[in-house]
Amino acid sequence: MQQDFIIQKWAVWPPLLPDAEQDSVRQEALLASVPKMLKRRLSPLAKIVFCAANPCIDEHRMVPVVFSSTHGELTKALAMMEMLAAGEEISPTGFSLSVHNAIAGLFSMAWRNKLQCTVVAPGEEGLAAAFIEALGLLQEGEEQVLLVFYDEPLADFYPSAPYKLSSDESCALALRIAKSGEGQALTLSSSTMSGDDGEQAVQLPAFIRFLAGPQAKLLLKTPRHGWCWEKRVKAA
Repeated sequence: MQQDFIIQKWAVWPPLLPDAEQDSVRQEALLASVPKMLKRRLSPLAKIVFCAANPCIDEHRMVPVVFSSTHGELTKALAMMEMLAAGEEISPTGFSLSVHNAIAGLFSMAWRNKLQCTVVAPGEEGLAAAFIEALGLLQEGEEQVLLVFYDEPLADFYPSAPYKLSSDESCALALRIAKSGEGQALTLSSSTMSGDDGEQAVQLPAFIRFLAGPQAKLLLKTPRHGWCWEKRVKAA
């Protein structure tokens, strides 16, 4: 497999160079367009997803979206299970906001995006699973697709060792991709090299460093094969 595409725009949250005071102000600005009723429903994870996605959205042109998360709102789900164990009741709204596609649903309402929205739980394929889904949409005729990756650290209740399932910090990355146009040209290809570079939550920081730095190629290995992203210089 080999597919070429363009990253028209990308954004990450928290910022690569954090500044607690300025980041708090900027987060409020990025969330300002979200209706207040919806904003109250946003978990800390949902807020970072919205902050990453906002700069990549063209308000005058909605596009299909592919969301990808290893664990989703697992922290919220665990809190509800603890409530049930303590004999407390949980609200239907609380439950609906803990499912794997909860953030995608809130996103669609906040930006009134009625186009296709896919939510991926990628497993050992990591970042590649969402890219394959998004590239498939481009091949079917979509001009642009928004990709949103996000994860937060696993709670101590879920011991992950020796498996590479959890990162140290919450993180969200949004990418608006297209088949052509201005932006960073990339090629995604499969590789016969296998290994264990972890699942999406572990791969995401490495991919962000690849986008932000001079590194020309990134190979992420899974137990069965590898996935390679390579920056290309577009022909003049």
